Amino acid sequence: MANHLDLEEQEQLDQLKHFWNTWGTLISSVVIVIAGAAAAWNGYQYWQTRQATQAAALFDAVDVAARSADNVRMEQAFADLKSKYAGTVQAGQAGLTLAKAMQGTGNVEGAKQALMWVAEQSSDEGLNALAKLRLAGVLMDQKNYDEALKQLSSSFAPEFSSVVADRKGDVLMLQDKRQDAIAEYTKAYRGFEDSVEYRRLVEIKLNALGVSLQGVNVASAVSSTATPAESK
Repeated sequence: MANHLDLEEQEQLDQLKHFWNTWGTLISSVVIVIAGAAAAWNGYQYWQTRQATQAAALFDAVDVAARSADNVRMEQAFADLKSKYAGTVQAGQAGLTLAKAMQGTGNVEGAKQALMWVAEQSSDEGLNALAKLRLAGVLMDQKNYDEALKQLSSSFAPEFSSVVADRKGDVLMLQDKRQDAIAEYTKAYRGFEDSVEYRRLVEIKLNALGVSLQGVNVASAVSSTATPAESK
């Protein structure tokens, strides 16, 4: 009986050796890859947390310096953010904070540079859109209407489409392009929900231009209920 068991154990051992000789290298490689991937992921998570923490500290430095009108510290902290943590949300927020502070002190060119950086470099769609809208406003104040329209004609997140249309209408009015402005204001008016207060502002602009909002509402209702064949 003992010999029988020894033979069975030896056979199982031989099968195990054969299996390991056939698949052992592959299994070891897979285990190493999985372990390496897990270590890399943990390292990446740690790196991201560290980046966010350090970026947040620099954003706080920009914010504090802006509120205390310490332009030197404010610009230095923002420069550090751009060079070390450009891809973080905090860098974009700091750019907007810096631009607002610079506008408040009359440094329009400095504000433009900060807004342009956020508009071009921010990884956050919302901050990117806000920077372009504010930059368009600065350009409008400088009567640089073509460049303002260029900023407003770039890509925006869908939720900003109505605000962008309203701002385009403002630029076109300053260029004495009344009909084009009405078209943009109408687009903005239709895009806002009735409960949104911003819609009242667009309504005032359209009324001032002699546009019948009843006609705008009717056209909007027809457009939303028309079948594909009818809309053609």
